[in-house]
Amino acid sequence: MATYKIDADHSDISFKVKHLMIATATGIFKKFDASLEVDEENLENAKVYFEADVTSIDTKNEQRDAHLKSDDFFNAEQFPKLTFTSTKIERSGDNEFKMTGDLTVRDITKPVVLNVEYNGKVTDPWGMERMGFEVNGKINRKEYGLKWSAVTEAGGLVVADDVKLQLNVEMVKQ
Repeated sequence: MATYKIDADHSDISFKVKHLMIATATGIFKKFDASLEVDEENLENAKVYFEADVTSIDTKNEQRDAHLKSDDFFNAEQFPKLTFTSTKIERSGDNEFKMTGDLTVRDITKPVVLNVEYNGKVTDPWGMERMGFEVNGKINRKEYGLKWSAVTEAGGLVVADDVKLQLNVEMVKQ
């Protein structure tokens, strides 16, 4: 088994959620960490651990970021990290996998299934081995205690319940 760590300078962790049901708001986590324990010949045996620093959330709007860090959403003061630990990885195509794991947001842990596309392995110009992945999924924010909601005069939600997760990840062999 080989150990890989995330290259934060060449990775991004983002989420998207409908705003007023007509537009999409995007956010990122600026601080995060991840590790991958993997048999490079059999990715289904991999173990993935990921964490994001909730205080590093950035939606390009300071007022919205402060609201997301509040108890209405993440409660970053009490729960400063969100985590994911893989429990099962299954091949679903040539370079595609379904990764099941436990996602913890606030103090709530629930299983989630993420779609993983393996983009390959290369040796960079400095001799470091790297693996690339694109990870996508969807969660219902209310299942994780992110319950704030408001309704427009027309009856539409201000913030949708479904949140799309999009991770572009580059891992470096240790």
